[in-house]
Amino acid sequence: MKPSRAELAFIARRLLAACGVIFGTITLVFFILYWLPGDPAMMVAGDDASAATVANIRAKLGTSVPLLQQYGTYLLHLAHGDFGKSFSTNEPVWHRLAGQLPATIQLTLCASVVAITVGLVLGMLAAVNRDGWIDHSLQTLLMFFTSMPSFWLGLLLILIFSVGLRWLPAVGSGNFRQLILPALCLGLNVSAWLAGMVRNSVIEVLDEPFVTTLRGKGLPERQILASHVLRNALIPVVTMFGLLVGELMSSTVVVETIFARQGLGRLLVEAVGVKDIPVVMAVTIFASSVFVIINVLVDLSYIWIDPRIRA
Repeated sequence: MKPSRAELAFIARRLLAACGVIFGTITLVFFILYWLPGDPAMMVAGDDASAATVANIRAKLGTSVPLLQQYGTYLLHLAHGDFGKSFSTNEPVWHRLAGQLPATIQLTLCASVVAITVGLVLGMLAAVNRDGWIDHSLQTLLMFFTSMPSFWLGLLLILIFSVGLRWLPAVGSGNFRQLILPALCLGLNVSAWLAGMVRNSVIEVLDEPFVTTLRGKGLPERQILASHVLRNALIPVVTMFGLLVGELMSSTVVVETIFARQGLGRLLVEAVGVKDIPVVMAVTIFASSVFVIINVLVDLSYIWIDPRIRA
């Protein structure tokens, strides 16, 4: 179906807003990393370096010119897909990101599957059995996962499934078995928030008059839940998941470190440790851009989920 003028205007507004947010993020991150910590050349050279060494490093890094000029040069290079060179390894930053990106994408996708599956199933189950013992038990379980930090949940999973039962490896990123525990650690925490939103949203829809009408017509409860209730309850759930993507991406830093996995999170930790500003900035910009893009896709999905928005 051809999009209407209103839908095209809606899409254009969201895309323009996303571009503004990404540009603002690049600007903010640049000035925070290149201005607040001090001279990058001094950080690379060390405290005992001579003035001549610092001057040579400053010229090599391009930080001998005024800060605004550095900013303009960075934007120009960024427009061509050039994130600069790593301070620590002197290789292109994009090469370092490309080497770690597949592992992070793999972990995030698997964690998203865990979060969506567990969140939808537990949320629907709690809503259908509201105020019963199943609902109260599930809410207690969800509160347990919500309040538990990722690093503690990761250590608990390692203790149970790796040390105790010896079912799964604790560290590494070479095969699927090494992915299970990190994906569970990352996905269970997010699924708890998602399940709570699903429960509340489904309960709200179940109290709508049209559900009573459908039951009066004799439709099976399963068909009512799957075909009518769930779709009407999806908008706040999809919004919540778009926001929880940020939680997923930020938690990869902790999860990849705990499970000794390759990925952007671990790369960021290592770059911060050696004060590799271009790598830190590139990872931050990439993660922020992905977060913004996913939230734009969430906004655009409203048109498909709820046809009333098209008006």
